[in-house]
Amino acid sequence: MKPEIEARLALNPSLVTSVLTGFLRDEVTKVGFQKALFGLSGGIDSALTAFLAARALGPDRVHAVLMPYRTSSPNSLADAMKVVEALGIAHTVIDITAPVDAYFAQVDRALGYEANALRRGNRMARERMVTLYDLSAAMNALVLGTSNKTELLLGYGTQFGDMASALNPIGDLYKCQVRQLAAHLGVPRSILEKAPSADLWADQTDEKELGFSYDEADEILYQWVDLRMSPDEIVSRGYPERLVRAIVDRVRRNQYKRRMPIIAKLSGRTIGLDFRYLRDWGT
Repeated sequence: MKPEIEARLALNPSLVTSVLTGFLRDEVTKVGFQKALFGLSGGIDSALTAFLAARALGPDRVHAVLMPYRTSSPNSLADAMKVVEALGIAHTVIDITAPVDAYFAQVDRALGYEANALRRGNRMARERMVTLYDLSAAMNALVLGTSNKTELLLGYGTQFGDMASALNPIGDLYKCQVRQLAAHLGVPRSILEKAPSADLWADQTDEKELGFSYDEADEILYQWVDLRMSPDEIVSRGYPERLVRAIVDRVRRNQYKRRMPIIAKLSGRTIGLDFRYLRDWGT
């Protein structure tokens, strides 16, 4: 990463922690909840969410849900448990193997062919979110999101799966900033140092699947999104044109994942178009 971009993306970790814990405390309580829950995968994003939530609400008002599948790495569960133990938070382990496999046993038989890795991965992500929202109702706890800004921009996530939540404390942090804040808050070293992975199938890594590193993505996205440089301007600064175009195109293609469902307009006041009060309107 170029030094000037790295410097711009450097956080004041104490200030950011204060802002994000205040955000969580205010947003959870203003809608009538006292507790929060989230999926804890053993990765850095959900670990950072756990550390922020425990600081904001207190360990006794935070619940982590660990949802392994039969192909999940044992190290993921072990790392998730390190977070649970470090924070002293409650947790529940729900194995999603049975419902996922039962679904594909029926669908594969009906279609006459086996689902590919993408379909299976999407189903796992949505099974996890279905589980979280059911437990949200059971525990009267708000679901927290764990997707960072880089993933959200690239669309590297499953719509109505891991991208779904009621609140997302880390959605405006690029991946490199997630690493900074996680290190500041004391996230276990084994989580800080391992290769990012959604752990949806064996040997999967985010960067292998994307075709570029998170640092490359952060550097280009920051200049395009935050500094509002055009792709041509970014290329002129020495970045490979193919890489810049691939990242920009991916952001554009995945815009639909970042929006609520678009409603066809028929009336004078359409939800999401003309009727756009703040979510805390009336409080």
